[in-house]
Amino acid sequence: MIRTIFITGATDGIGFETAKLLATGGHTLLLHGRSDAKLATAKLKLSEANPNATIETFRADLSNLPEVADLAAAVKEKHTKLDVLINNAGVFKTAEPLTDHGYDVRFIVNTVAPYLLTRLLMEVIPASGRIVNLSSAAQAPVDLDALNGRKTLSDNEAYAQSKLGITMWSFAMANSLSANGPLIISVNPGSLLASKMVKEAYGIPGHDISVGAEILIRASLDEEFSMASGRYFDNDSKKFAAPHSDALDVDKNLALTAAMDKLIAGIH
Repeated sequence: MIRTIFITGATDGIGFETAKLLATGGHTLLLHGRSDAKLATAKLKLSEANPNATIETFRADLSNLPEVADLAAAVKEKHTKLDVLINNAGVFKTAEPLTDHGYDVRFIVNTVAPYLLTRLLMEVIPASGRIVNLSSAAQAPVDLDALNGRKTLSDNEAYAQSKLGITMWSFAMANSLSANGPLIISVNPGSLLASKMVKEAYGIPGHDISVGAEILIRASLDEEFSMASGRYFDNDSKKFAAPHSDALDVDKNLALTAAMDKLIAGIH
């Protein structure tokens, strides 16, 4: 079945590798990136390898929440149905760790932006659709003061907290939707894969990145994930697993989503 699939952070790393593999299946691919030049290059490479593929590009800086809202509006202007949303974009280390409004970039890009984007796109994602959120083996309790820009964290702390954050809201949103769908699945694609992020953060080449792309495609399309809403898949152990215990705490999940709702209030 041909599907319309939106991938954030699709110009390199796991996102681009995922798009490359999906393009061979004839799906309509919506690629997000923050650079027009990189988006053009990604589209050209995919189109040359798959001349019949339908590929569209959308530019936005996910650290800027109004741009996230504009991104959702641009997608909805062209598409009345989105079968799969893969919230892949993420950041670990950056020269400017704070946004113009004083928020930690890692929390905004890794946790809040995909939450806002998902909420705004929900009206075009059918009950049969899927939302796949990129988590990580690195998960640490979320400090709401840090989320709200009142506390500074190290790169490792901010990344681990932001990745638990996206896992927590995945569970909370899946719980609220229940049988009314779409499926919401959080995935650790694999540790230390050969992405730009890993190379910049740790100075190592990393493992085969196709391992991460393949699990994202399985989570997006395969029957084995058809009952996996509100679950966490750990690709290091190759199985569904328990995330950090905070993601299973209903009260903590609700506190996080309430804090994010307050942060994004007024952004449409």
